[in-house]
Amino acid sequence: MSDPQGEVPAPRYIPVAPTEFSPEAFEGVLPRRAFAYLIDLTLILLVGWLFIFLAVLLGIATFGLFLYLLPMSLLLALWPTVYHTLSIGGPRSATPGMRLCGIEVRVWHGGRPGYLQALLHTVVFYASITLTAGLILVVPLFHNRSRCLHDILCGTMVVRAGS
Repeated sequence: MSDPQGEVPAPRYIPVAPTEFSPEAFEGVLPRRAFAYLIDLTLILLVGWLFIFLAVLLGIATFGLFLYLLPMSLLLALWPTVYHTLSIGGPRSATPGMRLCGIEVRVWHGGRPGYLQALLHTVVFYASITLTAGLILVVPLFHNRSRCLHDILCGTMVVRAGS
């Protein structure tokens, strides 16, 4: 479509070329990633146990008045999704475990993922782990950038922090 003078308007989007990360950005990412997940899993479990402990303690202290909080512990099933989504979609694009291990999540063009992409990343991760009983975690062993299947499907990658 052209304007009345016959000029073709500029495209309304800016094409983005993939950023090339140096090979050093992917060195040692796989063991760091595994250790980071163990740290994150520990934090997730600690928060869950703390909530249940406090709910039981409040229930006992109030002679059962606050025991209605215990059924709310079923909402703790959403806690890992919230934890990962807010951490990965946040300004540091890394969970606390990832930050301790010196890695972060990036999108394919080098930018940081937003909250929607972080949510997709998290949901696809937990779905793939559940559906394959964890066997999907062998994929990064055969990928030159140690990308997991959920990284590939969501257009993300894990690199060393500051790369």
